[in-house]
Amino acid sequence: MNHAENAATLPVTWWKSSRSEAGAQCVECAVLDPHTRVAALRDSKAPVGPALLLPYETLGTFVTALKQGTLK
Repeated sequence: MNHAENAATLPVTWWKSSRSEAGAQCVECAVLDPHTRVAALRDSKAPVGPALLLPYETLGTFVTALKQGTLK
C-alpha cells in the first residue's frame, strides 16, 4: 500500500462516496491510473492531507471488510 502526503497534488478528479454524510464521515475516491488500476482515497475534510493509493483489487477487499465489519 502506498500513499501521497498531499492528496491535493494528485492529478485526479475526486468524488464523494455515496455512503458519506454531510459534515460527518466523508470519504472521497479517485482513479489515479486506470492503466495500472490504482485508486486513491482521502478524507474530504482534509483535502490537502494524505491519500491512500490502492490497487483496485486491494480496494475491493478493503471495502468488503468495511461492509462486513471485519476491519480491525
